[in-house]
Amino acid sequence: MSFSTWLLFLGVSLLTTLSPGPGVLLAVSNSVSQGLMRTMLSSLGNALGIVLVSSAAMAGLGAAMAASALLFAGMKLAGAGYLIYLGIKQWRSLGNVFATAPRSSGLVQRSAPSLLMQGLLVALTNPKSILFFTALFPQFIHTELPVLPQFMLLTATFVACALLSHALYASLARHVGGFFSTRRRVVWFNRGSGGAFVFLGLSLVRLHSPAA
Repeated sequence: MSFSTWLLFLGVSLLTTLSPGPGVLLAVSNSVSQGLMRTMLSSLGNALGIVLVSSAAMAGLGAAMAASALLFAGMKLAGAGYLIYLGIKQWRSLGNVFATAPRSSGLVQRSAPSLLMQGLLVALTNPKSILFFTALFPQFIHTELPVLPQFMLLTATFVACALLSHALYASLARHVGGFFSTRRRVVWFNRGSGGAFVFLGLSLVRLHSPAA
């Protein structure tokens, strides 16, 4: 793979990962309730999900989803359901997620395995990811050269961009915490972020299968 080809993929990856999505929203939500370091646990889980999704895409699952409306619908509903569940949970929350000391404000710190699984599920239950990698990778991989090294390089690049994006958004979220010092603003934040999760879930429901 030429350096210019990799730079082009890097640019595409940065634009994609910096666009707010389920992973970014999860990182922002966790950063203010769990802290920056613990937020990276969910981001690492999300990164593992990205690796699995890209591997599945390379193995042909993306093509199968594009051909099978039933498989696509199953993945779509699973992803939508999980995002809507997260949204309802956040909407109903009365805790101040912007508190600097989560334990003293009554918020419960999630376990490391729970945070990892949370990030993993967000990545795995998004059918857009599989279709994205299925459509993207062929444009950058030269089939006349060994495919595995190229696949590893592209996946590692995208994962690094995703982690950088999550860290950036999470850090910004921590610095605006002072603005949410009143209960009214906290309630509106919880409802806003919860509503965003639900909106993303409903967006998946409206996603049409290429086989349709």
